[in-house]
Amino acid sequence: MTAPTKPQSSPATATPTPAPTPTATALHTPVISWFETHARDLPWRRPEAGPWGVMVSEFMLQQTPVNRVLPVYEQWLARWPRPADLAKEPPGEAVRAWGRLGYPRRALRLHGAAVAITERHGGDVPREHAQLLALPGIGEYTAAAVASFAYGQRHAVLDTNVRRVFARAVSGTQYPPNATTAAERKLARALLPEDEGTASRWAAASMELGALVCTAKNETCGHCPIAGQCAWRLAGKPAHEGPARRAQTYAGTDRQVRGKLLAVLREAIAPVPQAVLDRVWDEPVQRARALDGLVSDGLVEPLPGGLYRLPLT
Repeated sequence: MTAPTKPQSSPATATPTPAPTPTATALHTPVISWFETHARDLPWRRPEAGPWGVMVSEFMLQQTPVNRVLPVYEQWLARWPRPADLAKEPPGEAVRAWGRLGYPRRALRLHGAAVAITERHGGDVPREHAQLLALPGIGEYTAAAVASFAYGQRHAVLDTNVRRVFARAVSGTQYPPNATTAAERKLARALLPEDEGTASRWAAASMELGALVCTAKNETCGHCPIAGQCAWRLAGKPAHEGPARRAQTYAGTDRQVRGKLLAVLREAIAPVPQAVLDRVWDEPVQRARALDGLVSDGLVEPLPGGLYRLPLT
């Protein structure tokens, strides 16, 4: 009886070798050196801005581009150069001064933080991360950003720009997840330089790299100081395979209606009748829903007789 012949194995399919993951120290020097040369001269980066200027900028820059923030920031600091100056004003004045930056609840939160800083810390923005995190309206990102940028401390500062740089340079993906994950926080901590001053510069430099070079669209890899180490670029820039990225819309949304209602109230020097607010949007159900939302969020105060104003308390 002849032994059965073994089936011939097919040649193994060659798999591409994954790009090597760059080490943290190999990223720090080129990115920080690039930052020293290419960083924008922004007012909150100047020494005279102080911790309060840094905090104000961080509130304003959330979901708002720099060119829209600059004029409002300068007017804000001219009017309220210290937290105690803002704390003396009613919260409605913060909403009024916020103008058209969008997401105006940030103005109320910044006002609340100013009141807490005045009452708990003698009017000085606290240095300790835990004390910053305990302020109303301050989350993990803002606490880390203020501690790092204002006080030169060692914290992982993860905004959208930094997350995108890390996703591409280290993880080899085009975009980070829609929401910050535990894995991203772990990676950010692993990439932090040990030296406090260097860590602070790294936080600012990686953020600036994402804002100017490693942008969401039309990234300019030819200007990137770590292009030669970027895992995503070395892998051939594979297309994003995760969940679809959320696209923000504005026209026709409740956000647009809320903005129009607030614009009328910001310009008014006296309480505004319901009939005046009714003129800003033709669709009554959506208009009423937007106004109710503003009242519920504490951005608008209803008064007897169908009148409305920005909040005084």
